[in-house]
Amino acid sequence: MYATIKKRRLSQRGRQEQRTAYLCLIPAFVGLIFLTYLPLVAVFGISFFNWKGLSTPTFCGIENYIRLFTTDPYFKESIKVTVVFSILSVFGGMIYSLVVAMLLNRKIPARGFFRALFYLPYVLPAAAVYIGWSWLYETNFGLFNYILKSIGIDNVLFLNDTKYVIPSLALISVWLSGNLIVIFLAGLQNVPRVYHEAAEIDGANGFQRFLHVTLPSMTPIIFYNLLMSLITNMQVVTPALSLTNGGPGKSSMFITYLMYRYAFKSNQIGYACAISFIFFILIAIFTGIVFSTSKTWIYYEGGEE
Repeated sequence: MYATIKKRRLSQRGRQEQRTAYLCLIPAFVGLIFLTYLPLVAVFGISFFNWKGLSTPTFCGIENYIRLFTTDPYFKESIKVTVVFSILSVFGGMIYSLVVAMLLNRKIPARGFFRALFYLPYVLPAAAVYIGWSWLYETNFGLFNYILKSIGIDNVLFLNDTKYVIPSLALISVWLSGNLIVIFLAGLQNVPRVYHEAAEIDGANGFQRFLHVTLPSMTPIIFYNLLMSLITNMQVVTPALSLTNGGPGKSSMFITYLMYRYAFKSNQIGYACAISFIFFILIAIFTGIVFSTSKTWIYYEGGEE
C-alpha cells in the first residue's frame, strides 16, 4: 500500500514537472514560430510574386526561380564565391583558433591578458574592423605592401585583384574568430588529465598525445565550432558592404550581398526572396552534410560514437 501511494505521488510530481517545463518552453516556441518559421514561410510565399515594396504584388509563379538559374548574371558566381570564402574562413579559423587555444591553455605569464587580447576582435564592430584592415591592405601605403616592398616583392592589390580578394577577406574572418578560441579553450580544460597521464606512461610524445588524446576528446567541440562557423561565414555580407561592393567584377559578390542589392537597391523584393529561399536550402544542405558525416569522427567519453 505504501509503495503504491509513493508511486502515485512520484507520478503526480512528474506530471507537475512536465507541465512546468512546457509552460517555461512556451516563450521559446512562440519566439521560434514568429521570428523564424513564419518569416521563412512569408519569404517563400513572396518569392512567387513581383513586388517593388510599395506597389501591389503581382503573382508570377516560378518565374523568379527560372530567372535565377538561367539569366541572372550574378547568382551562380555568388554561390561559388560564398562557398570558397566559407571554406577558407571555416578551416582557417578552426586551425588558427585551436592552435591559439592550446597556447593559451598553457601556464604562461599574463595568460588572462592574452586571452582577452585574442577575444577582443570578436566583440569589435565588424564594419570598423574591415575598414581598419582596408588600411593594412592599401596598395601604396598599407602595412602589408610596405613589408612586401621591403623584401623586394611588388605591391599586391589585395582588394582590387580577383585572385586575392577572397583570400584577403577570409584572412580578416579568421582573425575575427575569437569566439572559437574561447570555446576551444573551455573544451581543452575539460579533457581528462588521466588520459594524458596514461598516454605519457605508455611513452607517447607530445604530438602523439595531441593526436590520440586531445583531438578525439575535443571532437564534440570541434563539431559545434565547425557548424556555427560554417553557418556564420556563409551568411557573410559585411566585407562586401564595407570594402568591395561585390567587386572587383563579381569576385566578392556574396549571396547575402546579392540579396541586399536586389531588395534594397533595385526594389525587387520578390526576386530577393527567391534568392533568400534558395540560400536557405543551400545552408541546409551543407549543415546536413556536416551532421551526416559527424558520426564517423565524433567521439564521446566512454567510447560512444
